[in-house]
Amino acid sequence: MLYWFLKFVALGPLLKVVFRPRVQGVENLPTDGPAILASNHLSYADWLFLPLVSPRKVTFVAKAEYFTTPGFKGWLQKQFFSGTGNIPIDRESANAAAGALVSAKRVLGEGELFGIYPEGTRSHDGRLYRGKTGVARLALETGVPVIPVAVVGTDVVAPPGKKIGRWTRPAVRIGAPLDFSRYAGLENDRFILRSVTDEIMYEIMRLSGQEYVDMYAAKAKSEAKRAARGEDGDGDARPLAS
Repeated sequence: MLYWFLKFVALGPLLKVVFRPRVQGVENLPTDGPAILASNHLSYADWLFLPLVSPRKVTFVAKAEYFTTPGFKGWLQKQFFSGTGNIPIDRESANAAAGALVSAKRVLGEGELFGIYPEGTRSHDGRLYRGKTGVARLALETGVPVIPVAVVGTDVVAPPGKKIGRWTRPAVRIGAPLDFSRYAGLENDRFILRSVTDEIMYEIMRLSGQEYVDMYAAKAKSEAKRAARGEDGDGDARPLAS
């Protein structure tokens, strides 16, 4: 109930009036039945604008900290994220990927839309990074179509690492469904999983217009932080140039 209340009464109308988000390809969303929405990830605002333009509910997994923060603020946070249909996942757990897969299968098994960010974390510099193969495994194990999605401009509205952004009109571009039924039964073949993931990422790149980097986003983010601290790849300080 909270999901629909926020979308149609409390939050959705305000977002539409203030930001006037553009949407392309909404006709590519199925009117019923399960599908995986695979999107790029620029900002924490992504999960606001994609569900906003979808006529159907979209369920995501969210980091467990949103559900376990102590105090009144933590309680409000938990009520918000659980009430809007997000599923908690401990990203630091060794079983995080398996847990996310089980949760996703449950959502898809109920005929719903499941949203996933194949990059695994937000892009720190606006580029598109290598996708993790969990999205491919999920598609092959469930047999449901993958719909590539690109959000554009959310990193201006809510820049990573900053509290205040700038106004812009975000765009949500929804691509045609991708059918991977030709790979049925090959969900344990790592080369197939990589090929499927790369095909999905290519479609996201085509929709978003982002520069693609063949590196995982988490590694790129870590290297950028080390470079900012003046460290080399081993964590040692770089010598000053003579």
